[in-house]
Amino acid sequence: MDKGIINWKKGRGKLGLFKPLLGSWIAEQKSEMGYMKCTRTFKQVLNGNYIELNAKWEFGGKIYEEMAIFGTEKDTITFWSFTSDGKKSNGYLANASDIHPDAICFEAQMPAGLARMIYWPDQNSGFR
Repeated sequence: MDKGIINWKKGRGKLGLFKPLLGSWIAEQKSEMGYMKCTRTFKQVLNGNYIELNAKWEFGGKIYEEMAIFGTEKDTITFWSFTSDGKKSNGYLANASDIHPDAICFEAQMPAGLARMIYWPDQNSGFR
């Protein structure tokens, strides 16, 4: 992600861990499938009780989109994800200290196995 150095300080409350991610982020790169662009936008919704993620991947002339909602369920931070190919998933906050001590990680059990969505700070380009 290229937004420059950011303040990775988490905010107050259970969803305060999202504070460093709030806003719009764009990643662009050449890949085996050609030029790839991913835009992610995190924002607070429903009086700050949830975080909404809208993601859009553009590659090889195709577009793939995701909408995810993060919130709490029985004191556990949970997400519910819906994608443009009609799939859906849900998962939970998990530990990713193997990647970075300040990583924000969510895991979901998918038909193909465990999937991890991880964000961590990067001094040169905002976050990874």
